[in-house]
Amino acid sequence: MTKQMVYRLMIYLSGLLILALGLTLNTKAGLGVSAIISVSYCISLVLQLNFGDVTLGLYVVFVIIEMILHGIALKKQKSLKKTLVMDVLQIPLSIVFTRLLNLYGAFLPDFSDQAMWLRLGVLLIAILLTGIGAAMSLNMRLIPNPGDGIVQAIADTFHKSVGFSKNMFDLVNITNAIVIGLSVVGELSGVGIGTVLAVIGVGRSIALFNHLTLHRLNELDGLNAAS
Repeated sequence: MTKQMVYRLMIYLSGLLILALGLTLNTKAGLGVSAIISVSYCISLVLQLNFGDVTLGLYVVFVIIEMILHGIALKKQKSLKKTLVMDVLQIPLSIVFTRLLNLYGAFLPDFSDQAMWLRLGVLLIAILLTGIGAAMSLNMRLIPNPGDGIVQAIADTFHKSVGFSKNMFDLVNITNAIVIGLSVVGELSGVGIGTVLAVIGVGRSIALFNHLTLHRLNELDGLNAAS
């Protein structure tokens, strides 16, 4: 294994650790969670199920949808087989990632009953960590998190930009979480001002992190030619 690949793996794994921390911390602020986990968080609340386990189930659904979309978008192309293999590899990644969510969830305190300024501070840190973790893992171009992989698959299939596809996918997730919460318990569960701030803030955090560090990271991992 080359030194550059070692750097890529280290940055990628660090990114996943930071991303899981950010997503978990987001749930602890009690102001509404990120759109990508809003459905699984809502289901875990209303049905009293384990958040990490519900997220794993949702990620598996994402992977299945990705494979269907890639089968449509890459039909008869040589890259289809490799793409489907990468899709399947997201499942073991999801198992590890959702165990991290459970681990962080067990050790991080709940801030939902704390002062509003503290909850907002926790939310801000969560958004920053989510953006940084997502940027680090995505930039290494290894196995994507299913939440990111499905957005890319949607963009490829319908020939839309990743940004537009991400916004639409977030909207679908938030809508589903609202419908589930209102229909099952008669109130919003996991959706709030924090959800809106995360939709805006995570993207800005990714852009800022890339602006400050992408060139240096790509020098380390050997991907600067593609940056």
